[in-house]
Amino acid sequence: MATRARVGCRAQAERRRAESSGVRKPRSDVASQVASLLVTAKKGLGLSIAFLSRFDGDTQHLEVVESPLPLLFRDGIRRPLATTLCQAILDGKLPNVIPNLRDFPEAMRLPAAKMPRLRSFVSVPVVLSDGTLYGTFCAAGLTSDNGLSRRDQALMEVLARAASVVIEPDVRDRTERAEIENRLAPVFAAGGPTVLLQPIVDLGTGERVGAEALSRFPAEWGKAPDEVFAESHRIGRGDDLELLALRGAAAHLERVDGYVAMNVSPATLLTHECRRLVSELPAHRVVIELSEHDPVDDYDALRAVLAPLRAAGLRLAIDDVGAGFSSLRHIVLTNPDVIKLDRSIVAGVATDPVLETLVRSLVAFARSCDSRVVAEGVETPADAAALRAAGVGYGQGWHFGRPGPPEVLADAKGTDAEGTDPKGTDAEGADLKGADGDPGPVSNLSSARVAIG
Repeated sequence: MATRARVGCRAQAERRRAESSGVRKPRSDVASQVASLLVTAKKGLGLSIAFLSRFDGDTQHLEVVESPLPLLFRDGIRRPLATTLCQAILDGKLPNVIPNLRDFPEAMRLPAAKMPRLRSFVSVPVVLSDGTLYGTFCAAGLTSDNGLSRRDQALMEVLARAASVVIEPDVRDRTERAEIENRLAPVFAAGGPTVLLQPIVDLGTGERVGAEALSRFPAEWGKAPDEVFAESHRIGRGDDLELLALRGAAAHLERVDGYVAMNVSPATLLTHECRRLVSELPAHRVVIELSEHDPVDDYDALRAVLAPLRAAGLRLAIDDVGAGFSSLRHIVLTNPDVIKLDRSIVAGVATDPVLETLVRSLVAFARSCDSRVVAEGVETPADAAALRAAGVGYGQGWHFGRPGPPEVLADAKGTDAEGTDPKGTDAEGADLKGADGDPGPVSNLSSARVAIG
C-alpha cells in the first residue's frame, strides 16, 4: 500500500513538473488544426494569447490554447463560466472587442483582470451547424491595444466559423458515443441482452436438431440488432457485450436438447476471455458461427485459437454465405464444418431458377470442402421443399419457428439429450445430411444473433 502511495505521489509530481515546464501532451489532428487558426488570430490581431473554449454546464474548458504563459493558460484548464470574460460578453455586459479592460469596471472585477492581468480581449461565439453554442474563440493581450476594432472582430468571427467546421465531426462523434454508452448501460447492468432460441431442423424429417441463440434488444431503440453490436464495438465495449450474450446462450444448453449455435466476431474470439469461456462449454453441443461480414485480420491466429476447440468437438460455421465475396475466403482459409446460406439467396428459391442454380452450386462447393449446408431465413413450405431438393440438409427460419424462450423450444420435436452433430453424425455416429440455420428477418423482432452478423 505504501509503495502504491509513493508511486502515485511521484506521478503527481511528474505531472506538476510537466505543467510548470510548459510540456504539453501531443495534440490530436483536430486540436492541431484549431491551433493553427489560433496562431493566425494572434498574428492577425497582434495579441499574445489565443484560445478555443468549450462550455459544459457552468464550466468553461480551455480546449486549445496558444500562449507563452503555460502556467496560466494551457490546454485543459477549467474555470467557473460565470466568472469569465467570455460569459460577460455573451450576456451583453461587455463588448466583443475590449481594447482596454480598465475602461470597463465590469471587466476589472473578473479574475482574468487580476491574474494573469489581461488588459485587452476579443471574444466571439463558436456556433455549430445546428445552432448549438459550443464555446468561444478568443484572443487576449497583457497590455491594452487601442488599435483593436470591429475589423478584428470580423476576422475572429471568420476564424471561429472555420474552427466550428473543424471541431464539429469530433463533437458529433463524442455526442453519439455518449448516447450509445447511456443507452447500453442498462443492458450491461442487467447482465446482457435477452437471449432467445430459434429452432434448426432437418429438412428431410422436420425434426429439430439444434437451435441458434439470438439476442434481443428494446424495440423502442429503433435500431437493427447488428447495429447495436457494432455500436458497442465503436465505444470499446463490443467484446464485453458479445461475451455477455455468449454466456446467456451457454446458459440455455442445460434447458434444451440438441446443439446451440452461437455467433461471435473473429476479433472477440481471439480475446483471452472468450477463448476461456468457449473452452468451458460442452464442445460437442456448440457451433461457433463467424459472419461473412466480419473481417478477419489474421487467419493464422484465428486457426490457432480454433484448433484445440475443434479438436475437442466444437464445430465451426461460416454465416451469411452468398451475401458477399468475403465468405468464400473465410471458407477456403478456415475449412468450416458448416456453411450457412444467407437468406438473400434463400427467399424465393422455389420460384427463381437463378437462385436455385446458385444454391445447387454452393451445395456442391460445400460437399467438395466436406462441409454441410444450412439455409437461413426459410419462410415458406415451397422454399423448404426446393432447398431440400437442391441438397440442402438443414434449415432455419420463421417457417419452422420464431425466436423464443427455451421452454417453447423444448416443446418442439427434437433430438436426444446428447444433441446432434451438425457436421453430419449424431452422438452415436449415424450419418446426417447437414447443419444449422438463421432467424429470418430478425430486425423486425429487434433481435440478433448472439454476437455480430
